[in-house]
Amino acid sequence: MLDVAVETIADREVLPIIHRDRASHYRWRVWLERIKAAKLVRSMQRKASSQDNAASEGVFGRLKTKLFYSRDWQPFTAAQFIDEADAYTRWYNETRINIPLGRSPIEYRKSLGLMP
Repeated sequence: MLDVAVETIADREVLPIIHRDRASHYRWRVWLERIKAAKLVRSMQRKASSQDNAASEGVFGRLKTKLFYSRDWQPFTAAQFIDEADAYTRWYNETRINIPLGRSPIEYRKSLGLMP
C-alpha cells in the first residue's frame, strides 16, 4: 500500500507527512528504507499519549459515523466513494458551522491570519 501511495504523489512538490501509531512495521527496516527513498517525513505519537492522535481519531470517527456507516456503498465505485468522502471533508471544513467558533473552521483560520 505504501508503494502505491508513493507512486501517486511522486510528482508533487509538497509531500505528505506519514503518521502512524507505534506499530512494529513503523520501525521495520524495509519500511524505513521506502520512506527515506520517497523523501517522506515520518510522524509518530508518543507512547501512552492518546492526545497525540485524538484530533485525527475524532475526525475519522465522525467521518465513519456520518458518511460511511449511514449508506450502502455496494453500488459505488472506489472513485465515487473518494469523491463523496472529498465532498464531505470539504463541507466539514469550509461550510459547516462550528458552534463554539461561530463560523466554519476555514473562516476561523482565515480570521486568525493562518490562511490566505
